[in-house]
Amino acid sequence: MLDRKYIVENTEAVKQNCINRGVEVDVFRFVVLENARKTKQARIEKLNRQANEVAKSIESAKCDAERETQKKKGRELRTRLAEQREELDMITAELDSIHRAIPNVAHPDAPVGADDKANLELFKGQTPLPEFDFKPLDHVELAKRLDLVDFEGGARVASHGFYFLKRELVLLELALQRYALEVLIDEGFTPTTTPDLARNEILEGIGFNPRGQETQIYSIENTDLSLVATAEITLGGLLAGQTVDAEELPIKLCGTSHCFRTEAGAHGRATRGLFRVHPFPKLEMFAFTLPEESNAMLDYLRDIECRLFDGLGIPYRVVDTATGDLGAPAYRKFDLEAWMPGRGEYGEVTSTSNCTDYQARRLNIRFRTKGEKGTKFVHTLNGTAIAVSRAAIAILENYQQTDGSVVIPEVLHSWVGKERIEVRV
Repeated sequence: MLDRKYIVENTEAVKQNCINRGVEVDVFRFVVLENARKTKQARIEKLNRQANEVAKSIESAKCDAERETQKKKGRELRTRLAEQREELDMITAELDSIHRAIPNVAHPDAPVGADDKANLELFKGQTPLPEFDFKPLDHVELAKRLDLVDFEGGARVASHGFYFLKRELVLLELALQRYALEVLIDEGFTPTTTPDLARNEILEGIGFNPRGQETQIYSIENTDLSLVATAEITLGGLLAGQTVDAEELPIKLCGTSHCFRTEAGAHGRATRGLFRVHPFPKLEMFAFTLPEESNAMLDYLRDIECRLFDGLGIPYRVVDTATGDLGAPAYRKFDLEAWMPGRGEYGEVTSTSNCTDYQARRLNIRFRTKGEKGTKFVHTLNGTAIAVSRAAIAILENYQQTDGSVVIPEVLHSWVGKERIEVRV
């Protein structure tokens, strides 16, 4: 969340930022409530001082009459204090609700626009678009011909959006994770496997809404737990309530996890096949940094994503994400969109975001600097290394051959154990 003082002192800018992001928040109501909170808090502190003075006067009273008078005054003060605290609690509850709904400020260079149509292309990857002497198939038809996915079985067992991977696609899934892990370990990331569940307070701290009609989160009934939509939730929550030494930063983690998303409101071509499914495995990067180092870390995470997809030989472009598509926590976000011949368009396969101190404030993650008084909030960043289902789509569609087979990217040969997925006869 944003600093309260910043919101009060920059009300118009904060309001305009909300408009640019397409978020409806009553920022002016926040300012009114914040001023009311301060006034109410000052009254409570004054009443507390008076109550303490009365308590001392009771002890030093010279006679019973004086003592009873002071006791009566003390009871009146306690009643007024209780009333004032109740009013403060009501103000604070509404204030906190609005505060949590205010999104992070956007980077001044982030393109202003309502959705991904306003995203700005920055550059393309090393691999050129493939040239086919036949009409390329999409991954659903390829998977059917090569017997790699059972969507019908997944629907029978769970529901639409669930699936069984089969044969070489299982090996490809594992190979993609191992490939990315080796790159990240070489870069000094600590590999982790994370819980598939997290407390709702952690989800809310990261910026996910675990409740509500449009939530993307599966919640566990009669508990305060939800299935995670990304390891960003668990990796970010790992240091909730903690203070680290500045010398420890940056802390670079990578986490493998299952991801579960309801995909509420999803529709259209993007829901076909594996592109937008309920469960999928993903390897996520996460970093805690000093404030002055987060911009450079964002570029670093983006460059790792590019390196991974250049290594796979997948054509892609990198876009600077528009304000309306940033998501509340992000200050700036870059998406990597792979070319998907079966769709005839680019599709998002990774994203990386600098959330500055927005998540750290909500989760109370701080750092201390040797020789300085007090603590400050860290900056947090996240980035997709490999979202396996979407990376698999890009491989199947870009590496399909005239004879119906699919070539395996060279960097994955050792883990898949073969160079090509052949058509079965």
